[in-house]
Amino acid sequence: MITITKQQARQFILAKQGLIGSYRFSGKDGALEYVRQAGCIQFDPVDVCGKNAELTLQSRVKGFKKSMLSDLLYKDRLLVDYADKELSIWPTEDWPYFSSYRDRSRELGKTFDGIEDLRKQAVKYIDENGPVCSSSLPIEGEIFWHSSMHWSGNWQKPSPAARSILEQLYTDGELIIHHKQGSRKYYDLADKYISSSILESENPCDDEESFLCWRVLRRIGAVGLLWDKNSTAFLGIYINAETRKKIYSILEAEGKILSVMVEGIKVPFYYRSEDDELMKKIIDGSADLKPRMSFIAPLDPMMWDKALILSVFDFRYSWEIYTPAVKRKYGYYTLPIVYGDRFVGRIDTAADRKNGILQMKGLWWEEDVRNTKKLDNALESTIKRFARFNNCYDYKKSDNN
Repeated sequence: MITITKQQARQFILAKQGLIGSYRFSGKDGALEYVRQAGCIQFDPVDVCGKNAELTLQSRVKGFKKSMLSDLLYKDRLLVDYADKELSIWPTEDWPYFSSYRDRSRELGKTFDGIEDLRKQAVKYIDENGPVCSSSLPIEGEIFWHSSMHWSGNWQKPSPAARSILEQLYTDGELIIHHKQGSRKYYDLADKYISSSILESENPCDDEESFLCWRVLRRIGAVGLLWDKNSTAFLGIYINAETRKKIYSILEAEGKILSVMVEGIKVPFYYRSEDDELMKKIIDGSADLKPRMSFIAPLDPMMWDKALILSVFDFRYSWEIYTPAVKRKYGYYTLPIVYGDRFVGRIDTAADRKNGILQMKGLWWEEDVRNTKKLDNALESTIKRFARFNNCYDYKKSDNN
């Protein structure tokens, strides 16, 4: 097993992510290509300076606009909103792989009395009237329910029957999200928008173990380099240490992943075999590593395992959105800053869309970062690009900067 330095590990991850060197992803096609590489990107509705999925794409897709993601989801239907790593966005072509996920949802749904009548009523109405939200579907009353999206088994308080049946049908795969207005979801029948060749395709995975292998392989590709430790990058997969080691062994035996050691870290790391050429270029020094600055989303695939980021990048990041204001060290929606092959700081911004101004509320450089003209120029161009992404024509620094 080869051993690489931490700097080489950082360079490999950043190059795989498309965050260093020349842009690998460009425009709407590039956005789709990146989502295919990552397998899924997390959705979060909070929009301070762009939603998480949009922020993930703006950092590595040249010329990305928010409308591109909306088009891929709700016009082209090449991407879908569905569960994976929590609420996620992933390629529609992967629909068949989640067959067992939907089967389990349907089986769980059958345990609720009266669901079949509600199902028929909802499907009939949507088929005749088009997209609906929970407030426009004419099903009244409340039921005790828990979302099969998470299968927690814990009963919740009564919820509106319309909302519950829509969530059940969505998790079953009978409905998809047609569009969103803010955080409100509108649903329609999946077979109106997804081809029968995809909807009726057989599950490529023979059993749950092969499905697990496929999902783990996808998460490795999303992060770039994953270690043999408990990892939040596997959120939503429900995998323990014994199973993780077994899956790594299967994937390695099948030639789908390769292992590498990183100096100073005792456990092996794994990367996809298809990325071995990139690894060789990192090791021999021939990779394109031209510095580029980007603001990184809080739930960006590269940030999924913050313990790994701390070990490899020596960068400690905590998303303070749920931290009480008096206890925040930085800001409500502070984004990490990548420049070259490292994290150089973090920035807190908010888009004042009414006035077309991006408010730069806070900027913190890492202690060992030297503030040079080159760094200032990179920051200036990155902020301006970020302002345009947020439909702001200019940016304004707060008095604290």
